Amino acid sequence: PGVPRESRYLAAAVKAKRELQNDASLFFRFAQNPTIAVTGTRGKTTTTHWIAQLLSKKYGPIVPTGNNPDNPFLTELRLLERSRDTKRPVVVEVSSWQSEYMARALRAPCIAVITNLFPDHLNRYGGSMEEYARAKAEIFRLQDKDDTLVLNADSTWTQFFLKQKPKARMFFFSKKPLAKNREGVFLRGAHLVFRTNGKEQKICSVKKFTKDFGEHNLENVMAGVAALFAFDQKMKFSERSLLQLKGVHMRQEIIFKKRGLTVVNDSTATSPDGTIAAIERFKNDHPLLITGGTDKDLEMRELARVIKQHILPARLILLNGSATKLLVADLLRKKYFKKTKPQLFGTLIECVEAATFIAKGKGTIIFSPGSASFEKFKNEFDRGEQFNKLVKNSFTKI
Repeated sequence: PGVPRESRYLAAAVKAKRELQNDASLFFRFAQNPTIAVTGTRGKTTTTHWIAQLLSKKYGPIVPTGNNPDNPFLTELRLLERSRDTKRPVVVEVSSWQSEYMARALRAPCIAVITNLFPDHLNRYGGSMEEYARAKAEIFRLQDKDDTLVLNADSTWTQFFLKQKPKARMFFFSKKPLAKNREGVFLRGAHLVFRTNGKEQKICSVKKFTKDFGEHNLENVMAGVAALFAFDQKMKFSERSLLQLKGVHMRQEIIFKKRGLTVVNDSTATSPDGTIAAIERFKNDHPLLITGGTDKDLEMRELARVIKQHILPARLILLNGSATKLLVADLLRKKYFKKTKPQLFGTLIECVEAATFIAKGKGTIIFSPGSASFEKFKNEFDRGEQFNKLVKNSFTKI
């Protein structure tokens, strides 16, 4: 799916009247199992993993597939074919690049979830948010009345998706009470509530969950619970079961914690919104931020505003790259640095060394690039693994 849409090789294949498919379209064409598919800009990986974890309690071990380097689509397809168990649910994460070809599968997921939509990958979509949204909408285009589409009632882009006239049953999730004519999961006070067919069911308190996992993860868990109720309304949830959910690798993952110092690996934050979420979560923990990377035609102004609000200039470490230059320009316009100069480094090892010296064993070091990785790394996972190794070498003696 990472092949550019304007690739001359794809153009040659089309000219030769060859059929084009990607891993997602092949998976949905041949997989016979009931499938819950999750897409969106932020939170899709966490939501996917949490749906799988909660389903596993009732249906046995489920490993998410799709946009997952440990279990990609075609690997999962082979496992399903060998098991011959067509009743076990499958949970998949779908990127916008993968969803572009999903309609070619001629089959749709029985449950589709769109967590939210923010600017991302605009270099692939000609700078157009609408084109990016259309790619996401492919996840539900072939759904019918027996399927369910789960949308974020608090997202400004939900109206766009509704204008595409989805044929599936609609569930929504929201941090506010839903409109009376809408079904789904919402927050009332400190409790999750599920509404369907005009009846409401109090699920559990999420007060401690929100405190421990952060406000943004409340949306992720609501999306997951809505999808699970759409799949099986006999599913049971409790505050304890939600607090037992495990975080996702390299997504605000705490990889080191000792004697007043915490280190967070958020390498999969490939857009400014991801880094903003990380800052908001750890803003009261004396944060030191390592950020920067490759540009994807995304605005950095809001990230610059949040950095100015919560990160001291002396505790901002910048990994040089095309996106970093844009961020620095926005910070300069906001007079963020004042009399200091940006702490700009060419390699990740230099960033970690500087962070180690500045932190002096206290506070929270957040590695959240807020941009792509391709100028210096294979991908965001390679970037994150390199960070983990550097942290292990730097902090194990503390």
